[in-house]
Amino acid sequence: MPISVGSDTAKTRRSLSAGGQTVSYYSIPAAESAGLGSFERLPAALKVVLENMLRFEDGGRTISVDDIKAFSEWGANGGQNPREIAYRPTRVLMQDFTGVPAVVDLAAMRDGIKALGGDAQMINPLTPVDLVIDHSVMIDEFGNPRAFQMNVDREYERNLERYTFLKWGQSAFNNFRVVPPGTGICHQVNLEYLAQAVWTDTDQYGEDVAYPDTLVGTDSHTTMVNGLAVLGWGVGGIEAEAAMLGQPISMLIPEVVGFELTGDLREGTTGTDLVLKVVEMLREKGVVGKFVEFFGEGLDRLPLADRATIANMAPEYGATCGFFPIDGETLRYMRTTGRDEARIALVEAYAKENGLWRDADYAPIYTDTLSLDMGTIVPAISGPKRPQDFVALTESRAAFRQEMAETFKRPMDKEVAVSGEDYTLSSGDVVIASITSCTNTSNPYVMIGAGLVARKAAALGLDRKPWVKTSLAPGSQVVSAYLEAAGLQEDLDKIGFNLVGYGCTTCIGNSGPIQKELSDAIAEGDLVATSVLSGNRNFEGRISPDVRANYLASPPLVVAYALAGTMDIDLTSDPIGQDRDGRDVYLADIWPSTQEIAELVEQTVTREAFQSKYADVFKGDEKWRSVQTTDAETYDWPAASTYIQNPPYFQGMSREPGVISDITGAKVLAVLGDMITTDHISPAGSFPTTSPAGQYLIERQVQPREFNSYGSRRGNHEVMMRGTFANIRIKNEMLPGVEGGFTKGPDGKQVSIYEAAMAHQANGTPLVVFGGAQYGAGSSRDWAAKGTNLLGVKAVIAESFERIHRSNLVGMGVIPFEFTGGDTRKTLGLTGDETVTITGLEGDLRPLSDVPCTITFADGSVNEITLKCRIDTEVEVEYVENGGVLHYVLRDLAKQ
Repeated sequence: MPISVGSDTAKTRRSLSAGGQTVSYYSIPAAESAGLGSFERLPAALKVVLENMLRFEDGGRTISVDDIKAFSEWGANGGQNPREIAYRPTRVLMQDFTGVPAVVDLAAMRDGIKALGGDAQMINPLTPVDLVIDHSVMIDEFGNPRAFQMNVDREYERNLERYTFLKWGQSAFNNFRVVPPGTGICHQVNLEYLAQAVWTDTDQYGEDVAYPDTLVGTDSHTTMVNGLAVLGWGVGGIEAEAAMLGQPISMLIPEVVGFELTGDLREGTTGTDLVLKVVEMLREKGVVGKFVEFFGEGLDRLPLADRATIANMAPEYGATCGFFPIDGETLRYMRTTGRDEARIALVEAYAKENGLWRDADYAPIYTDTLSLDMGTIVPAISGPKRPQDFVALTESRAAFRQEMAETFKRPMDKEVAVSGEDYTLSSGDVVIASITSCTNTSNPYVMIGAGLVARKAAALGLDRKPWVKTSLAPGSQVVSAYLEAAGLQEDLDKIGFNLVGYGCTTCIGNSGPIQKELSDAIAEGDLVATSVLSGNRNFEGRISPDVRANYLASPPLVVAYALAGTMDIDLTSDPIGQDRDGRDVYLADIWPSTQEIAELVEQTVTREAFQSKYADVFKGDEKWRSVQTTDAETYDWPAASTYIQNPPYFQGMSREPGVISDITGAKVLAVLGDMITTDHISPAGSFPTTSPAGQYLIERQVQPREFNSYGSRRGNHEVMMRGTFANIRIKNEMLPGVEGGFTKGPDGKQVSIYEAAMAHQANGTPLVVFGGAQYGAGSSRDWAAKGTNLLGVKAVIAESFERIHRSNLVGMGVIPFEFTGGDTRKTLGLTGDETVTITGLEGDLRPLSDVPCTITFADGSVNEITLKCRIDTEVEVEYVENGGVLHYVLRDLAKQ
């Protein structure tokens, strides 16, 4: 990538020798000496951004000296100075659910630029891109030695069209690599292999330059790598595509909340318990749009695996990222995971020279702080539908019973016979127990812990309950290597936790079907079946259509709940089963000590294992190597494909942008509540034959067994449009008492949201959506914005927005607005029968402007309110004028 040598910052360029190499770098202390400001007490996370300004300063075209000085003012103002800056990440990370539509967009842009008279080769990533295929494996087979191979075979059967397309992209685009299926989860592969902490590149003058490794990713849990002091966060695919194509990311200098960790985790607790408490505390604090940096003497005893677990769940606590500075533990982890010794030496030298090193004297300025003594952490779970709903294990049964009474309004004592089985099902029974997700499978302490629980349980004759679907889906092959080396995989197999694949599986909704007889019994009794998973997301409708209550837990607790078979239990005091002699067995009987775990980790988690498993990471297995594709520079879109279709965004596009227009006479598509997640807006999991997406596929002779998931079909806008707002648990307040993707059509009758939107489009009627607080929480799912756009929604009006989704809406030309003056959908008495007009948009619209909105009710009465337009920056105004960020980039390239 080109490195800027701006005239004003050239004097901050220095040289550094480490690990047998000499490199140039941009020095923050030199910037202070040059009179650009005082930066010594900036948090390390913010120094990474500052270095980016120094390196790319270009005299004011995108970055000026004033932008650099603004960081000094940030410190002088107590950690606040929301100046707009242009930030350029080092690289981009993708997974296949979000990566396929991004590559589809790039392919469509090649067609688009040719139509505008340009060269298709102008559409190439300028920033290095790695796409890891990890979201497509589904748990069809489980609990037996054949599970892994059978699931892999089904994965290729279902996804060959997508994999053929991605292989074409790998050969067609420069700077684009694909990590094949079966390797691991993108964030874990990033943490264990791709990330370097300090990056090096050759600039336009032929000199090697060192700078912080940074990235954005098309998955919200990109933040995991911040545990390795690599600054990264999730963005929507459309924003990532712009970054790939050389566009800076427009952002405000963030506030940085310092989170002090003291003490040490006590016996019997895990890093998962710690992160669940951190999520609860930070959600309560309110850190949306902010950086969180962890500091304090507790970090001296916190392994990097635990740091990565905390960093991974930044989307759950709402922050842009949760950052851990470089220190001795960073170097130890890099050495263990097989990084080159010369790189490790460079990381240490660079961090110390440029003020990024954490030691005992590290004491930066923070916008605000909070503190946690890790010695107060207790074993815990979180649920039943939000990651921040922390429940101490001692309170878990009482909490579940309260949820049954107050949330689900179901009796506890109802039992339903399961056809062909000798047991009954009741509400609270665990039907899915899954060790899954990069959040915890990246952490050998909890994985070894789970294996030891399985070993002790199996030795006593305990087994999973027969109604529990168990699975183990590690985030990398290294996990299997150390579980096998420790002899623990055999013990996990004995109680049903056989390897099912290397991927996200249950955490992304790819839990696969449960036994039909169980599903029938759950439906017959209207039971609240539960799942327990070691993941990061437990939103409604995400894990399984048969499951209403989902709980996050550490891998050892996932094993324990599989043995118990129910949430209606206090694992701290009730027996979880009986041994071969009929004696009660308690959790304490099978829970390993911290010393047991640490000794096995030390013996089996080795540098050699990482080097071996990542030696040929891009080659893949025989199945991947046998996938055939072409080397054409543009994609030959197969007309009959139900996976990959040419999207309509750039078809018929003019060379000049349009203007932002007022929204006049809009109808309401949906009135939604608080904490509407991107899973609600654009679900990732399975869908029924009766849904608009299911009907679309049936019309094209696709059998229900081959539907796959919404996530796997994100390369086909026709499926995704029909899936927008189609979550089975979404509640549109226009239809009280109704669950699912329904609304009122133009005639007032209940229809699917897709049908209503198409009818309004046919009438030329613009649409708006109303929402509550934290609208768009959760995944960095660009289809939540793309689908909204394609349904004809011009504006989303909510009490507040989560960071990524707001940005995605703007990137697709949909304008986000926030209520002001205490107005909400409830205070206004909205029913969805209103007509909405928003003015003040035409002409010279300024970022964050207040604009008038007229709401006309069904009875003819009118209410005038004021909305805040959440187009936050000048660049975003241009994006909306162009119809979206990709249109802006395409027109800019066409001019060149």
